[in-house]
Amino acid sequence: MSFRREEMEMREKINALIDGYRDEFVQTLQEWVRVPSVKEEPAEGAPFGPGISRMMKLAGATAEKMGFRVRFFDGYACDATLGDRPEVLGVLGHLDVVPVGDGWRKDPFGAEIENGRIYGRGTNDDKGPTLAAMFAMKALKEAGVPLKRSIRLIMGGDEECDWECMHYYAEHAEMPEIGFSPDASFPLINTEKGMLGFEVRFPAAAEGLKILRMATGERPNVIAGECRALLEGGKELAEQVRSYAEETGLDYRAEVTDEGVWVTAAGISGHSAYPEGKRSAIGMMLKLLKALGAQGGIATLADAVGLESDGKSLGCACEDEVSGPLTNNMGILRLEQGEWIGTLDFRCPVEADQEQLKEACAAHLPGIQVKVTTQKAPHHVPADSELVSSLLAAYEEESGLPGEAQSTGGGTYAKVLKQGVAFGAVFPGEEELAHLANEYESIDSLMLAMKIYANALLRLCADL
Repeated sequence: MSFRREEMEMREKINALIDGYRDEFVQTLQEWVRVPSVKEEPAEGAPFGPGISRMMKLAGATAEKMGFRVRFFDGYACDATLGDRPEVLGVLGHLDVVPVGDGWRKDPFGAEIENGRIYGRGTNDDKGPTLAAMFAMKALKEAGVPLKRSIRLIMGGDEECDWECMHYYAEHAEMPEIGFSPDASFPLINTEKGMLGFEVRFPAAAEGLKILRMATGERPNVIAGECRALLEGGKELAEQVRSYAEETGLDYRAEVTDEGVWVTAAGISGHSAYPEGKRSAIGMMLKLLKALGAQGGIATLADAVGLESDGKSLGCACEDEVSGPLTNNMGILRLEQGEWIGTLDFRCPVEADQEQLKEACAAHLPGIQVKVTTQKAPHHVPADSELVSSLLAAYEEESGLPGEAQSTGGGTYAKVLKQGVAFGAVFPGEEELAHLANEYESIDSLMLAMKIYANALLRLCADL
């Protein structure tokens, strides 16, 4: 789908404008990243805490400075609109970020630039791509592009948790029917798996290994990179840990203290939707604790969850041709006043029966209370739709790379649109660091993403 001459001239004008935005874009992104917009306890006018509220105001001020019509929705979300046409194309990004976690070599909110990369929480997920989309809108505005569809950038504050932002927005504004979310990867994702979230609870066992303290994980959708537990025992127990580490080839450490034996399991962190090449430290700890004599629910979880990411021992393994296999992650496990509390995060194939999965999960965890906390249906937009074909054409023209529609276990705001897809901003072959330590994004890649977004908006919204 190639441009006509008028469109080609406009594209060249827009890309020239974008080339001139580089310094302004980088400076603005640094300002955004330096706001620690992690969800906290609510306050007046700040339903997700003061950090996200501050970020929401900053994003709105950025959009107002560019000349867009900006609306705020009581701290839940804000939007910025270009054009006055009744039909609207939505671009949905988020301003909240996951907690920092361990292992950072740079200030996670420092927005430091090194070797053409900008480092910090949110550079990749999702402040960098959201701001790139905003600058793409700015380019269309300054180029004087006449529109047949208005363009509305909707920015939420609770994507990483419960999506209360989008629920509130939908209740107080008209949600566009068509659009994309710059919150995943290129070329394009038109299929998103369903989601099932569970909370598990069980009492600490009276017999067997005595676990005195353990609290790992802050988000269900993060594969834990480290897990620490305090166990009752001394040198003999520490030696058992070392022997188990040698036997399994896994990274365990034991330190004898006056309190007992502190045991550390070192895994490989990542996003729960993409477990390939990762290793759950919680799963490692479960297997070790059972080997050391833990009983009750810990032993059950070691057998039913352990180091698996496909749900096989939970009776939930399944896959389909459209979206691939189910993935599972235990992202949180804590001992609180004699009770264990944990989470399971399922990403379910499009054709999976979620009711059967719920039943199977509970049946394979005897003695453990299993409660469903999240349930989201899968999402699919046909590959031959105007939206998908236009976005892929924009990607191919600007990047020079082949485009194809793909599926993901990740969940994006694309799900809230009747026709919504995830579109960028990680390119094929680039390191995916969403939710990981030392998150960064290439400035060149963000500038290219900006051109791709502008090209896509030109195809879908321009009246030329």
